[in-house]
Amino acid sequence: MNKRIAVITGGNRGLGKSTVLCLAKQNVDCIFTYRRHEKEAKEVVKQVQDLGSKAVALQLDVSDMLGFEDFAQQLQNVLRTHWQQSEFDYLINNAGVGLTSSFVDTSESTFDTLININLRGVFFVTQTLLPFIKHGGRIINLSSGLTRFSLPGHITYAMTKGAIEVMTRYLAKELAPKNITVNVVAPGAIETDFGNGAVRDNDEVNAFITSQTAMGRVGVTDDIGPMIANLLADENRWMTGQRLEVSGGMYM
Repeated sequence: MNKRIAVITGGNRGLGKSTVLCLAKQNVDCIFTYRRHEKEAKEVVKQVQDLGSKAVALQLDVSDMLGFEDFAQQLQNVLRTHWQQSEFDYLINNAGVGLTSSFVDTSESTFDTLININLRGVFFVTQTLLPFIKHGGRIINLSSGLTRFSLPGHITYAMTKGAIEVMTRYLAKELAPKNITVNVVAPGAIETDFGNGAVRDNDEVNAFITSQTAMGRVGVTDDIGPMIANLLADENRWMTGQRLEVSGGMYM
């Protein structure tokens, strides 16, 4: 019987790491990517092994399209070597970057960085890896609560995530003949190092978000990882093209 395998971009920290570990607890093995922090990635691999599952970390810069074909080849080699399989079950497009800037102050460089990582990278990583996703597989894209509500300084970031939500609906339609579901998870404000750790490290920001959230606190990584793992359960096989916000009721 083939083992269930997930491919997760940006799995060495934050939401990606939480997802890797939660899937490991559900007996799902992972191939996850990291960009620079190899030591962190190796530690996540060890934590997965301690849970009785298997993980492999591969380096990938999702802003560099020239490396995607090489990554796909590495992925195929890993699948054959570690699992004696040629396909995987789940793709979770988690890797992203958060840069803040008002509309009038947004530079072309900031705009291009956000587009390349949060949108272009997700689109073409998915396109490159699609031939290796099993019939009946799943794709989960990460968006943001900022596509529903607006906060100054996040216009370009929110634009990229809005595009991801549109892409998700179109993919859900196009991939339905392969019985592949495609959904998008939109986290609220989470305590991580994302966006220079503002939600985690800035008491004023943390207090403001808490005051605007029905559940009375900001989110933590383990509010998201388990939800993504549960979304991949067989019981959710009939849901596709949907946006699922996990924000504790922010700006309700």
